[in-house]
Parts: sequence; structure tokens; C-alpha cells
Amino acid sequence: MDETLFEKGLAKRKSTLGAEYVEANLAAADDFTRPFQEAMTAWCWGFGWGDEVIDVKTRSMMNLAMIGALGKMHEWETHCRGAINNGVSKEEIRAIIHVVGIYCGVPQSLECFRVARKVLEERDLL
Repeated sequence: MDETLFEKGLAKRKSTLGAEYVEANLAAADDFTRPFQEAMTAWCWGFGWGDEVIDVKTRSMMNLAMIGALGKMHEWETHCRGAINNGVSKEEIRAIIHVVGIYCGVPQSLECFRVARKVLEERDLL
């Protein structure tokens, strides 16, 4: 594993998702899951998020649209929190969900709204 990409990724991952969340995930990793955690941190967060061409707010908005389209709601919830940390507003989250509804269907947008409401209520943004 590229240690430089891992360290860069770890910093990006903590900045977006929160240090407590990331450290808990890494601490919970065992011999079975640790290689994936390390590779994902280096590749997704170091290589992908470490590329400064796209700012973190835009990257978070892209992630919400793509993860919402895939219907991966556990990850969508995590990245919804991260998007707020990266400056994405409630209104922008709503607009992203509208796009998900248009291209992926109303049931999927309803799932995104349900999860977004939970996250926004946690943050006292509703």
C-alpha cells in the first residue's frame, strides 16, 4: 500500500466524515476487514478525494447523487453528514434528491428524503 496516499486519504476521510467516525471504523477493523479499510482509505480518499481539481463541496454533492442513485442508503446517510461538513446546504441536498427522483425514480428520492430528514434533524437544520 502507498503510505503517502493512505495518510492523505486518512486526513481527507477524517475531514469529511469526522475523526471519531473514521477512528471507530479503523479500530473495528480486524484481520479480515483491515486490508480493505486501508486500501479504501488510500484509493477512495487519498487518490480520489486527494485530487484537488474538484473541491470537497462539489465532490460531496456528486457522491450524494451517485450513492443515492445506487440506493446505498447506509452510505448515503454517512455521506449526507459529510456533505454538511463540507458546506452543502439543506437546499442543495433537497435539489440533489430532486435529481435522484427524476433519474432514478420517486421511491428512491423518498428514501433519500427520509434519511436526509434524520441527518438534518440531528444537526438541528430542520
